[in-house]
Amino acid sequence: MKVLWHGGTIYTMQAEGAIAEAVLVSDDHIEKIGTYEELKQWADKEIDLHGKSMYPGFVDSHMHMIGHGEKLMRVDLSKIESSEEMREQLVESTKGLNKEEWFIGEGWNENNFADRKIFHRHELDEISESPMLLKRVCRHAILANSSALALAGITKDSQDPEGGVIVRDADGEPTGYLLDAAQDLVANQVPEVSVEYLTRALQKSVDNLLSLGLTGAHTEDMGYYGHYSRPLQAFKNVIGDQVKFRAHLLRAHSAFEDMMENATYAEPFVDPGPMKIFSDGSIGGRTALLSKPYNDDPSTIGVAIQSDEEFKRLVSIARKHGEAVAIHVIGDLGLEMALDAIEAHPVPAGKRDRLIHAMVVREDLVERMKKIDVALDLQPSFVTSDFPWVVERLGESRLEWAYAWKKLLDHGLICAGGSDAPIEEVDPCLGIYAAVTRRKPYETHEGFQPEEKLSRFEAIQLYTSGSAAAIGKEAERGVIREGFDADFTIFDRDLFSGNEEQILEAQPVMTVVAGEIMYQKGGEA
Repeated sequence: MKVLWHGGTIYTMQAEGAIAEAVLVSDDHIEKIGTYEELKQWADKEIDLHGKSMYPGFVDSHMHMIGHGEKLMRVDLSKIESSEEMREQLVESTKGLNKEEWFIGEGWNENNFADRKIFHRHELDEISESPMLLKRVCRHAILANSSALALAGITKDSQDPEGGVIVRDADGEPTGYLLDAAQDLVANQVPEVSVEYLTRALQKSVDNLLSLGLTGAHTEDMGYYGHYSRPLQAFKNVIGDQVKFRAHLLRAHSAFEDMMENATYAEPFVDPGPMKIFSDGSIGGRTALLSKPYNDDPSTIGVAIQSDEEFKRLVSIARKHGEAVAIHVIGDLGLEMALDAIEAHPVPAGKRDRLIHAMVVREDLVERMKKIDVALDLQPSFVTSDFPWVVERLGESRLEWAYAWKKLLDHGLICAGGSDAPIEEVDPCLGIYAAVTRRKPYETHEGFQPEEKLSRFEAIQLYTSGSAAAIGKEAERGVIREGFDADFTIFDRDLFSGNEEQILEAQPVMTVVAGEIMYQKGGEA
């Protein structure tokens, strides 16, 4: 089947301002680009865009697809703006739970509260006796009540696990606030969910992603939900011949070797990716690893999830299997440790490592990154979520190389764009707007660190050619070009025209994966 797309503004993204009049798609790939008159003779079918704007398929370069679906299914605390409102929401949401039934909440953020309150376990105990686990927005900290701590065996005498912190009060008693690896002590007590549940969550996620114009995502789900075969089966259940979506799976280091030896996938729509490793935590929880102490808490520089030796050992395992690594790095010391490990065990030819977040860097580390084959996964919305409070954490002196998206691009580094959903909203237009304006939607100031603003072309590239390059697919995806995959995102308006708020108000009208329409709004386009 040859389908001719025409009648709108088709941005090929091969160069800034590059536009095509018509695109001929043969089954799942682009066969020809040209004028309507020269291509119509080959078409079995025509699709008139009716003035809409078409782009290469948008891809979220880093998220948690099942987690996003769970957030859509669970109590979402991320929009709450006061500690009292959070308490009221928890009281309402836990009504009717029996004592053995777990309550799990998603996304609380004390930086949204005027009093910056972090609930104590005793306050949570007053709300519910049921075991309670509340995930902080960064996913590097949780709150747990006494029932949950008891199930995990956490007492005054418990030692901090390696790579984690059990926060304690003045008497040494656990407060219920658990950082990084300490979260697992409680999380491991939550009853294992079924494959059917994971499938429902993933189906909800994929439907939502397609409706937002996303044709794919690079996702980390293989280190959660028990044995990797469970979430992997959910991906096979949801994505395939009927529902096309490009899911690139990062593989947690704990599951990596088992997956290399035993896992099968559903390519080309579900494909295996690099080994995922955590270097550090988050700035919000003061667990991102910095080379100098936190400005607002000089007693800490953060948390190293891996020792130098363990870091290098894990990277060496990936190399033994001919694979790349994808490393979560937020602080500059966390990044330095990651680069040490990568330089000790260089990436195999034909593969590309990736550094996820890269929020606080240094100029010397940028020079090191330029010498290796690496892509940076950036989350533009982190700017709008973290400023202005992040200045308290880092201090003014570190800001020059913090959230420095423009500098990183100008240094020639490959950069991709993602949301880290469910931590941030997954809508790619929010990410593009944040990259272009560096402010929250509809605010009117000049933006946080305005010198780091990206052009609209650079911002859209993060989600198109940038995401393709991050997984070594730049020769087949990310631009509209002959021979490339026929993945398209079509909006009701031109993202390059009008004021910046037009980006926020743009509505996806069609999402096309491998030449097939996977989402269409109201029969339009």
